[in-house]
Amino acid sequence: MGTAWINANDFSESSQVAAETGDLLIANCLAAASVGDTEAYFDLGVAFSTGSHGVPCDLVEAHKWFNLAAVGEHEDAAQCRADVAEEMTAREIAEAQRRARQWLRATPHAALRKAA
Repeated sequence: MGTAWINANDFSESSQVAAETGDLLIANCLAAASVGDTEAYFDLGVAFSTGSHGVPCDLVEAHKWFNLAAVGEHEDAAQCRADVAEEMTAREIAEAQRRARQWLRATPHAALRKAA
């Protein structure tokens, strides 16, 4: 049996592609969120709560996005928001709520709309 050689560049190239794909997914979600897409809010909550798609795990941001999705009546958002809140301090929850209000004020054209 021959020897298999592993090229370190293979891993860095695939990591780069994964990072670019993650960046694109987040960018698409942010664009959809800017027009009030509750599914995009939920997807951003998932990304920030798990640290996936190239974003760091940030429970304050996750709570913010789940909160916005819950206001838009996303089916799973309220439970996800509650799950995230269990790991947060009262101060962090207050900050997440402030950020959600700030998002709504900054994007008034983003009337909450349910994903079709």
